[in-house]
Amino acid sequence: MAIHFTPSTSSISDLTLHLKLAHQAGPEQTEIRTTFFPAEWHPQSGVQLTWPHAATDWAPLLAEVDKCFVSIALEILVRNELLLIVTPEPDRIEALLRERIPSRLLPQVRYFECPTNDTWARDHAFLTLLTEAGPRLLDFRFNGWGNKFPSDLDNAINQRLINHQSPIIQGSYEPHLDFVFEGGSIESDGKGTLLTTSECLLSPNRNPDLTRDQIEERLLRYFHADRVLWLDHGYLAGDDTDSHIDTLARFCPNNTIAYVRCTDPADEHYEALAAMEAQLKSFLPLGGGQEGALLPLPMPSPIFDPDDGHRLPATYANFLVINNAVLLPTYGQPENDDLARSQLQKAFPKYDIVPIDCRVLIRQHGSLHCSTMQYPVGVLS
Repeated sequence: MAIHFTPSTSSISDLTLHLKLAHQAGPEQTEIRTTFFPAEWHPQSGVQLTWPHAATDWAPLLAEVDKCFVSIALEILVRNELLLIVTPEPDRIEALLRERIPSRLLPQVRYFECPTNDTWARDHAFLTLLTEAGPRLLDFRFNGWGNKFPSDLDNAINQRLINHQSPIIQGSYEPHLDFVFEGGSIESDGKGTLLTTSECLLSPNRNPDLTRDQIEERLLRYFHADRVLWLDHGYLAGDDTDSHIDTLARFCPNNTIAYVRCTDPADEHYEALAAMEAQLKSFLPLGGGQEGALLPLPMPSPIFDPDDGHRLPATYANFLVINNAVLLPTYGQPENDDLARSQLQKAFPKYDIVPIDCRVLIRQHGSLHCSTMQYPVGVLS
């Protein structure tokens, strides 16, 4: 099954946007790759949200998480991006947005009615390659982060989307359903380098029959990459993902990696994150031999679940890059929130850094980036 992207007159505006945003992000390597896994700051057509509903673990927090998702949706829409909302209850979400989103922005919303287990689009949505022939939509198997949670409905969303009679998503469908893989476990600099963690990809509950070398070979082949950088250290208490890279370290323009740094020796994360920092230093310089930089983000002060007291996985690394803006998760800690914002501004000097209160999201052990999936130009129609 394939739904093929056909270039149209919009390609001219897409190209203009690409050149504009590339200039804003700063000078980059000029090598032209004909098939590549784009960096997150590549020009986007839109973002997917898989909306929470009452038949999930969000039930007792639904009003609060709705408010958070509306805040995310608004920032996406005001940047003139399309918003794909996957939900089993489109009428409820449409009514909610009509109440809280300016009417001029509502035509940019696309609803897809579909049963879902949960919310985390980052881990069940398509990963997009860009090629000379158009976008290529990679579909991997999602198994609830190593069979921790039900995932059958979420794992079927992509096939439902691609088989929909009025395509919302455009691109060639490429299934890899024999390989368990989540979008939050991989970072791309757009120039052939991938960043991941061994804790996640070597988890025995994901692909137990594959060795590290075999997994790396698949990553290089699937994503047309040149190398994989494996982080062997770093974790967050309360995290269900086995150390997804997007909770710890993120690629930014100009060969920069933003990462979580813990400066409190009494914090349980101190030693693991110090070891992670040392390993990140060994990765520099990055692609093309250009000098790179490490950009430390603060560690949020501990936040504990009000029901049972366990520590929640708050992290500023879980930001989302969209066109002309970076959406930054915040946690009601003005000093740390402001420091994270100023640090990310260094990485994205011509982007707006937009804070989004994500304290409700970490109640279910995710944050802003986990809740979203961006699609490059040419994918959402």
